[in-house]
Amino acid sequence: QVQLVESGGGLVQPGGSLRLSCAASGSIRSINVMGWYRQAPGKEREEVSCINTFDGTTWHADSVKGRFTISADTAKNTVYLQMNNLRSEDTGVYYCAAETSSWACPGHYGRDYWGKGTLVTVSS
Repeated sequence: QVQLVESGGGLVQPGGSLRLSCAASGSIRSINVMGWYRQAPGKEREEVSCINTFDGTTWHADSVKGRFTISADTAKNTVYLQMNNLRSEDTGVYYCAAETSSWACPGHYGRDYWGKGTLVTVSS
């Protein structure tokens, strides 16, 4: 079993920055891929970024490429999402997810474990 807890969400002005954290516990060695998803009001949940825990390969959605960066600190069992130059359309609930059944990054919506989410609001 894997437990995921997100933190770092909040209110930020357009053009501002925010860093989200996802702390993992439990069967950490079984995690192949860690990912970040978001769900904007009235829209479907979408994959934002992911990282392969074996070789460190990362992927970012076109909508956030150049602005968001995913990273991992293995010593702290934590994955981060650094978000810069935030826009109003980035508003939504951000979820951390862990994959133990495959190495898909990106391309896997049905991740094995999910956090409860953290709200990010970009508004002036």
